Amino acid sequence: MTTETSFGADSAESTEPKWRALDRLQRRAAGVLVEKAKTTPENYPLSLNAITSGCNQKSNRSPQMNVAAEDVEVALDELREMGVVIEIQGGSRVAKYKHLLYDWLGVDKVEMAVMAELLLRGEQTVGELRGRAGRMEPIADLAVLHPVLDSLIQKKLVVSVTPAGRGQIVTHNLYEPQELAKVKERAGSVGGGDERSADSPPAPRAASPVPSSAVSKDQFDELRSEVEELHAEVTRLSNELDDIKALLS
Repeated sequence: MTTETSFGADSAESTEPKWRALDRLQRRAAGVLVEKAKTTPENYPLSLNAITSGCNQKSNRSPQMNVAAEDVEVALDELREMGVVIEIQGGSRVAKYKHLLYDWLGVDKVEMAVMAELLLRGEQTVGELRGRAGRMEPIADLAVLHPVLDSLIQKKLVVSVTPAGRGQIVTHNLYEPQELAKVKERAGSVGGGDERSADSPPAPRAASPVPSSAVSKDQFDELRSEVEELHAEVTRLSNELDDIKALLS
C-alpha cells in the first residue's frame, strides 16, 4: 500500500505554475487517481484496469464515460510526459500509476479534494461541492469551504461561472479556453445568477406583504443556509453509499 503525499505547501513557492489545460480523459484519469488515493488508499497506486474502471464508474462522475483501456493508457502516457503521474513497477509485473498533482498544482490536501471533485464532475454549486469533496477530506460546512475556494481562485485553479452568492457555481480552470466558454454558457443558463443553490428548494413567493411580526430577512437567510448545508450533507452521505456499493460490486 502506498499512501498519497501532500508536498505542495513545501514546493509550491515557484514563480510559474506547472499546471496547464488538460483534455477530458486526462482530467478524468487524474481525478480518479486522486479520489482513489484518498478513499481507498489500500488499493493505491492503481493499475491501468483500475483507472479505466474509475473513469467509467457510474457514481460520482459527470459526464458518464465508456472508454477503453487503450485510450486511458494513452492519456496516462501524456500525463506522465507532463509530470502529472508516474508509473511504478511494484512486486507484481503489473504497472501501477501514482499522481503528482500536489506538486503539479501546488495545493494542500483539502484543496486537492476540491479539485478532484471538480475534475470528476465539472461545474457545480458550492453547496454540492462541499458535500462531495467532504467524502475525501473533512469540510465541516460552507464557512470552511469558502477560504479554500478563495485560495484556489487566487491560484487561478478554480473559476466562478456564475455571480457570487447563494447558489454560486464554480469549476476548475484546466479547460481549454473554448471549452471553458461553453461551460460558462451552460452554467449561466442553469444558474443565471439565481441566489438559491441548485440543491436547495426554491424560495417561497409571498402572495401579500409580509407582516412585521414575520421572520426577519437575516433569520430567513440563516435558515436557507442551514437547509443548503443539510442538502450538501445528504449528497455527501449518498456519495459515500455509492462508493461502498462500487466496492462491493
